[in-house]
Amino acid sequence: MSPRGVATPDVRERLFAAAERIVERDGPGALTSRSVTTEAGCAKGLLHTHFAGLDEFVAELCLDRFARTAAQARALAELAGQGTVSGNLDVVVMALFDRGGPALSGLALTRPAAAQRFREALEGGAPGFAAIQEAVADYVEAERALGRVADTVDPHTVALAVVGTAHHLLMTTWPDSPDPLPAIKRLVAALVDK
Repeated sequence: MSPRGVATPDVRERLFAAAERIVERDGPGALTSRSVTTEAGCAKGLLHTHFAGLDEFVAELCLDRFARTAAQARALAELAGQGTVSGNLDVVVMALFDRGGPALSGLALTRPAAAQRFREALEGGAPGFAAIQEAVADYVEAERALGRVADTVDPHTVALAVVGTAHHLLMTTWPDSPDPLPAIKRLVAALVDK
């Protein structure tokens, strides 16, 4: 544990990673500010020093993870013509499910103030599913222009189907549910493989 008065490096990421471990291991109900700081090995009040409360922390955690996935989705454009189209899309979709994605999504929904903060941030332009969907459509369009995706494939429909399915699975996957990744991989392959 960091002693009182000593700076803790990368506080946000340290707390976010601790929260992800808790939610993945023990479920959303186990997440408290104390459990996060204990898991992170930080002083008990550190979370409240950096966030207005647990709801703001949860919203910021979700926003941070969506921003990371959106950045990964935007990087798809650099992969046009490389690897396989379905393999490249799988990487982005799987990023949504990394580190307890379904549990984190559920957590945000069970905390009304966090969900409201999250919605407001998305309305204000924070990257979310729409940004990921746009990047996927741009990538599929680039692959179509290279002839690696059939001309009959509509990139925006593929993006909506892939991101919409990922959203559905994030919101309906519980700890005892079957792994959603094989189903979404089959969907991606069915939509883009020639």
